[in-house]
Amino acid sequence: MSDRALLVVRSGALTTVQDLGRPGNAHLGVPRSGALDPPAAALVNRLVGNPPGAAVLETTLNGCAVRPRRTVTVAVGGAPGPVTVGGRAAPWGAPVTVPAGEVLEVGAATAGVRGYLAVSGGIAVEPVLGSRATDLLSGLGPAPLTDGTVLPLGPPAGPPERVDAVPQPMPPAELVLRVTLGPRADWFTPGAVRDLATRAYRVSTAGNRIGLRTEGPALERARHGELPSEGMVLGAVQVPPDGRPVVFLADHPTTGGYPVIAVVRSADLPAAAQAVPGTPVRFVPVGRR
Repeated sequence: MSDRALLVVRSGALTTVQDLGRPGNAHLGVPRSGALDPPAAALVNRLVGNPPGAAVLETTLNGCAVRPRRTVTVAVGGAPGPVTVGGRAAPWGAPVTVPAGEVLEVGAATAGVRGYLAVSGGIAVEPVLGSRATDLLSGLGPAPLTDGTVLPLGPPAGPPERVDAVPQPMPPAELVLRVTLGPRADWFTPGAVRDLATRAYRVSTAGNRIGLRTEGPALERARHGELPSEGMVLGAVQVPPDGRPVVFLADHPTTGGYPVIAVVRSADLPAAAQAVPGTPVRFVPVGRR
């Protein structure tokens, strides 16, 4: 086996391989998947000299620990937290050299939810439908990491980025989601549409890579029939029978039968990926693009 590999020492709460995902396959019933915070994933790739589409590790809440078989350059970004190499403090948001056999530990996030770990050469697991991303809904791609997993690495593509500091937004204290109303806003009462735009919601603990669930006022439906299943898009705000909006994220289903009251602007979704449970949420209707 090649010595360009990582051994997973501690897999954490949920660590997956992610890249740019599989957009364009919804007609096959395949979700797009990919990193929930694409700017953070692209940044750590740039820091280690990888192309933007190289596969990285996406951690959830409590990080992970890995041991490379040969010396590599890494960068950790996304949700901020402590980073150590061989037990010694290392910088977050900057290129770091990890000698062969040393343990890189990404600690628990001090803010936000999802961290990103890039390694020079990228995670080189076998691609499926053109992507190395783990898709929790369909099961495509590599399984979520477990302790003892060995991940192959590709050859380095370029030298690490030379930086003193990199701009990276902090996780939101309030999640503001700009939405375009529709396509099924007419399935709700005028009061429900008004509530979506004016009432306070919070991020629920029940969310995952499929969708961000909210807690707050139930949205009252004007129509109580059932919709035939129809296509779902990234950022769709679907309203299940309990009336609490769910914002679809990268592993969302490609079809669904609950009405979609609005769609979130894609530029606002990275912040949704970093919003911890309890974060206030505001839906702000805007005009069509």
